[in-house]
Amino acid sequence: MTSDPQLVITLAVSGLAGLGMVTAAALSGWRGWLALKHRELAELRRPEPAATMPSPASRIELADLKERIRKLEAIAAGVDL
Repeated sequence: MTSDPQLVITLAVSGLAGLGMVTAAALSGWRGWLALKHRELAELRRPEPAATMPSPASRIELADLKERIRKLEAIAAGVDL
């Protein structure tokens, strides 16, 4: 093998450039992973929204459904309404 200084320098610079690209890609991936974990932690810390009262329309609809179920149960039991 020859010890051509220009070849050795070219290989060393190419190796360093490749190592720099791999390091930059790994650092970018690490930062992305950290950002993901920060978002996940922020989501866990977010308080649950307070439960709100159902609207009058939904309460009326629920009452209507309960009444229908009561009537169907009475029919199934053989009770005359």
